Order: sequence, then structure tokens, then C-alpha cells
Amino acid sequence: MTTTTPPRRRRRAPTRIERAAGKAAALQKPRVILAGLLLLALTSVMLLDGYLRAEVGGDQRVRDGASASEVPDTILDGGPIITFRGGQATTVSVPAKTIALTFDDGPNPTYTPDVLKILDQYDVPATFFLVGSMVSRYPDIVEDMVEQGNEVGVHTFTHVDLSYQSEARIRREMTQTQLALAGAAGITTTLFRAPYSSKTDAVDNYSWPVYEELGEDGYTSVFVDTDSDDWKKPGVSKIVEWATPSGTSGASVLMHDAGGDREQTVEALPVYIKKMKAKGYTFTTVSGVIEAQNVSRRQASGTAGPEQGATGEQLPGVPNGQRGAQGPATSRLQAAHREATGATLYEGKALVGAVAVAEWTVPTLSVGLAVVGVAVMGRFGMMLILARRHYRQRNKRRFSWGPPVTRPVSVIVPAYNEKECIANTLKSLARSTHPIEIIVVDDGSTDGTSEIARGAADSLGMANVRVIRQENAGKPAALNNGVRGASHDIVVMMDGDTVFEADTVRQLVQPFADPEVGAVAGNAKVGNRDTVIGAWQHIEYVMGFNLDRRMYDLLRCMPTIPGAIGAFRREAVLEVGGMSEDTLAEDTDITIAIHRAGRRVVYQEHARAWTEAPGSLKQLWSQRYRWSYGTMQALWKHRKSLTDKGPSGRFGRVGMPLVVLFQIVTPVFAPLIDVFTVYSMIFVDLKAALLAWCAVLGVQLVCAAYAFRLDGEKYRFLLMMPLQQLAYRQMMYLVLIHSCITALTGGRLRWQKLKRTGEVGTPAGVG
Repeated sequence: MTTTTPPRRRRRAPTRIERAAGKAAALQKPRVILAGLLLLALTSVMLLDGYLRAEVGGDQRVRDGASASEVPDTILDGGPIITFRGGQATTVSVPAKTIALTFDDGPNPTYTPDVLKILDQYDVPATFFLVGSMVSRYPDIVEDMVEQGNEVGVHTFTHVDLSYQSEARIRREMTQTQLALAGAAGITTTLFRAPYSSKTDAVDNYSWPVYEELGEDGYTSVFVDTDSDDWKKPGVSKIVEWATPSGTSGASVLMHDAGGDREQTVEALPVYIKKMKAKGYTFTTVSGVIEAQNVSRRQASGTAGPEQGATGEQLPGVPNGQRGAQGPATSRLQAAHREATGATLYEGKALVGAVAVAEWTVPTLSVGLAVVGVAVMGRFGMMLILARRHYRQRNKRRFSWGPPVTRPVSVIVPAYNEKECIANTLKSLARSTHPIEIIVVDDGSTDGTSEIARGAADSLGMANVRVIRQENAGKPAALNNGVRGASHDIVVMMDGDTVFEADTVRQLVQPFADPEVGAVAGNAKVGNRDTVIGAWQHIEYVMGFNLDRRMYDLLRCMPTIPGAIGAFRREAVLEVGGMSEDTLAEDTDITIAIHRAGRRVVYQEHARAWTEAPGSLKQLWSQRYRWSYGTMQALWKHRKSLTDKGPSGRFGRVGMPLVVLFQIVTPVFAPLIDVFTVYSMIFVDLKAALLAWCAVLGVQLVCAAYAFRLDGEKYRFLLMMPLQQLAYRQMMYLVLIHSCITALTGGRLRWQKLKRTGEVGTPAGVG
């Protein structure tokens, strides 16, 4: 038995369309990724800003009244400074006639500079326990603070009660604050004061393990024994009185340079300093207190040698005996500082830089959000007012465009692989009440579209149908071919998947009784509206497109005649050079060109066409991406219309700004509304954010309901609107953002063919 190997077939070379599609697909993925990265960056910036403001991860719990049975008595009854030298907890008291002046909760851009100025004026050092989030927001203040000779300590990053936090959260709070200090002033610190802490006798069984754990890491915990209670704003005299220790006792004094209105603190500070100096007191930092105790201990034991701390030797609570960041002359007052180097320094700089970006971005976005909100509401208001005026004007009994237009017109049907739909399209045109010739331009179809069209025409007895075949060249070329072959002065353009009502053509051409009218936009309807995606698009067509067209019609700056249904004076099309291949939105391109030629473009609501909307999200994305990008191309192409004079410049003066504002800028930034809403729901105020979202939805429902009323549509589809706002609208925003990225990075798309079912026809009972 002999077997033969069949000859290998040569692989078919890809067609021009396939090659273009491959290139387009190759370009889309990076742009989608870029769009995703931009969204991720925006989300990260907002989360960072929220974290800095304690909106994200904030914890307002404060423990009070817990038992202290497990806390050593030496701690509860000891001095205000707890060190863990050698793993043993030891308290340090402030020497007599000495003040360790401390400030909590800063830095604050309003009050901290004033406090620093006063301290510098009276040559008084202080210790500032800083909140890391505030350090990262105001790094310059911290840098000045350290350079002035003051000491700084950690007051956590988000000012939370650490006794409620996990071990991971505690380490994160400390590490992030140290990074903020490194980025702001190039240092780290070994000093720590817990938020909401006071005297050592308030340490309880929940907070003591935290202090022990931090002590193992080399931190010195600092408390107070004299509290000015300035946060109560009792008045300058009371603050001074409460901050004064009894007799000649030394004290760790607490004041605040942030966390609220600190005007009284700023006023009391110079009074307090002068009072204490008059009583013979000296001011020092926490490190100065620790060093004073070390000196006293050595003197008592008769130990000779250099002073610990001043030479950078081991200090209580300072790990590894590292030297301070300052030189010997100032190291005694800033001995807790460590010079930040290596990864710590660079990570700190990165943190401060990221916070600076967030501090600039979020307020800018907030302003943008306000602008977008005003623009959206303004658009709704304009649409409602002008749409009502348009409806009342065009539906008056005496309204007329002029003498009835009864002469024959040419209907051009560009088709590319429309075997499912072309027969229905011709069948609908066969019922036309207006005399027409039909020109089907087959743009290189490979599915027998032209044969199906001829067969349908023969079976329907339509002698007025001509089928023209051409090599695949795109929709604009197909339309131009049809215009050149048209026998009449008015041409109607429709898509190969669109179905007309019997009276559509007659209604569509009536505005040409007015010699100023150069083109007419019809009323495109979604035929396959019984699916979820179809219903969403139905709402969009009725509310977004048709209300817009009514508004633009009255303003005489209609931006787009839909490809599904539009009519033109043939001479107007030829005058502007025909349908251009310069953009993907040839319908928008030709519409603007006709405006610039000085002709009027109007909307005829009674001329209805039924089209099959994309049936899947993928097809919908593809279609809307092409529309959005093409619109941007058309606007850029006709940017000189902004300087056109006379009637031809009306689109540039009125239409161009409105289209850019309402169809590009506002939708691009509209996701901010949703992002801020979700952010507010999760991190700020769920009820208020939800009410605001419902209010906006209510306004949109009112507009949609009015649009449905004007178009005679059933209101039941509006039940899909809340879901449309949650899903469909977000997709349209992403499409537009994707289009903007494509426009900025360059790229082109060809005429895209969507998959059709051919099931759309005119509704029962309609023409």
C-alpha cells in the first residue's frame, strides 16, 4: 500500500485590511496599559492624600481608664523620660530649675513658624514631636526646625493610639515617620512620644508592651509632668500658669504647635519663656536632660572621661552607639538625631516627593471636579431649555421649511460584508413614500453582499437599485463613489445595517426647502434595545445624542450628522471635496466642513432610522473608540474654524468650544466625580456621598425622562439607568481616555466592521 503526502499549501498572505488590523491591535494594547497606569496613578495619589489626612486607615479610638497592674511601679512613679538601656526600663527626671519644652502634633504651616521664630528670638531650644504625615507635607518647616538647633521626635505617622494597633501597623507608623524625617531634614531620631499620652502614671497594660517593644528598637519614650493644657484654649495667663512647675522643680512641659487653633499658645510662649528665665530656669531638649543625668551619675561615681552624648558615645535609647547628625558643639541638644544615609535617605526623599505630588494633584483635581460638575449641570440645563424650545418650534402647526420637497433623491448605501443586513435595508427602502434611487456601494465585500443586494432588489421588484462594486478602500471612498454616481441633487446616506421607516426619506429631505440648509441629521434609533447593552445604548441615543442635536440645531452648530441617517445637497458635498479619509469620523468631518462652507445643518426629529447597535462590550468598545478618536481628529483638522469670520465661522465660535467642553474635556474628567464619590463612600462619609450621587442621578433621570417624552419613547427603559451609570458610563469614559491617549501618541484605525445579526427592523405598526 502506497501513501502519498499531500503537497503543502502556501500560506495565504494577509490582506491589506488584515495587516492594518494587526498593526492597530499591536498599538492598542500599550495604550490600554498606559490608560490603566494613569488610572492606577490617580488612585494611588488619592489614597496617599487620604492617608496623610487620616481619611484612609484613620483610627480615632483612644483608650482610657485601663488597668496598669502589669506596669512596673518604678515606671508609674518615675520621671517623664523612659529609656531602655541594656534592655532595662529606666526613668529619667528633669533636673531642678530646668525646662524641657516640648511641642506636639506639628508641624503646622501657620503656627510652627511663629513658634520657631519666638524660640530663636529668646535663644531657647525645644523638642518637637512630629506627626509623620505633617512632616511629609511641610518638609521645609522641619528642616528649619532642625537647623535652628531644636530636637525632633516621632509622634507616629497618622496620630493613632498605638495600643489599639497591630505590630505591623506600629512598625509602619514608626518607619514612615522616620522616612518623612529623612526626606525633610536628612535625619532620623530615637525619641518617641505616643499620641494621647500624658504622664507616666497613665501608662496601662495595653500601652506598656508598645513602649517595651519600641524600647527594644532603641527608642526613648518621652512623657510630660507639666501640661499647659493649651489645647483647651483657656487664655494666655492660664497657659502660662499651668505650664509653670511648682517651686524649683524641673519639668517636661507640653504645648502644641498644631492640631487646632494655637493662637493662644503663640501668644503665651514669649510670656512663659521670660517668666521662667526670670525665675532662674534654663531650657534644654530631651537629649539635654538625659546628658545632664549622665553627667551627674559620673560625677557621683567619680568616673572621669568625656561626656557621653557629646562625643557620640552610647546614649540611653540610642541603638548601636551611632553619632548624632550634628557636630560636637550642638550634639548634646540633638543627640537623638541620626544622619539618614543610603536607602533610608532616598526612600525618604521619594516619600516627600510623592506627597508633594499628591498635595498638588488632589487640590487641582478638586478644582477640576468642581469645574466638571458645573459643566455637567450647565449642559443638562442647556439641553433641557433648548430642547424644549426646539421641540415647540418644530412641532407648531404652522411650522414649515417651505414648499414641500417632492423631487426624487438618491440614497447611498455603503456596505462591507453586510450579508446579514443588506436585504432588510433594501426592503425598508422599497416601502419609501418618497421617490428615490438606491445606490449600493459594495466596498470589496467577501461575503456576497453585492449578490444578495441584487437578489433582494429583483425579488422586491426594485428597478431603482444600482449596485456598484469597488476594491476595498474604506467607507469615505464608498460614499464618494456613490455621490459621484448619484442622479439627483439631494443625497441621503445610510449604513448598510440600517432600516428606514416608510416616511423617513420624505421627512428627512423637507428641510431642503430652505435654500440655506446644506445638510440634515436624522433621528437614529437603537433597534436591538431588548438586551442590557442595547438598552444602555438606547438611553444614550435618546438622551445624549438627540437632546444634544436639538440643542446644537438651535445654536446652529450641529457637530455631527450620524452615518446611519443623514441627507446632503450633492453640490455641498462636492464643494467641500467629498467625504474625507483624513479622519475616522467622516460624518463629523463632512458636517464641520459644510458649516465652514457657510451652509446650515439642521436636525429632523421625525426622520427615524433603526440601526443595530453593537451586541457585545468588545464591539461597543471598538465602535466608540473609533467615534471618539475620529471626533478628535476632525476637531483638530478644523481647528482653524476658530478664526473663521462671518456665518462660516459660527461653528468655530460656538460649536467647537461646546463640543470640546461637553464631548471631550468634561467626559475625560467626569470619572473624577465617580472616583471621588467612591473614595468618599469608603473613607469619608458614606451617607453624604451616596446622597450626592443619588442627587446627580436624579438630575440625569429628569433629563432622560424629558428626552424620552420628546421622542415618544417608553419610560420603562429608564429602569436601566442606575446600572448604566455604574457600568456603561465608566466604559465610555475609559474609551474616551483611551482615545485621548491615542490622539496624543499618534495612530490610525481603518473602517471597522462590527458583527451584525440582521434582526433589526422597524417596530411593529411603524411605516
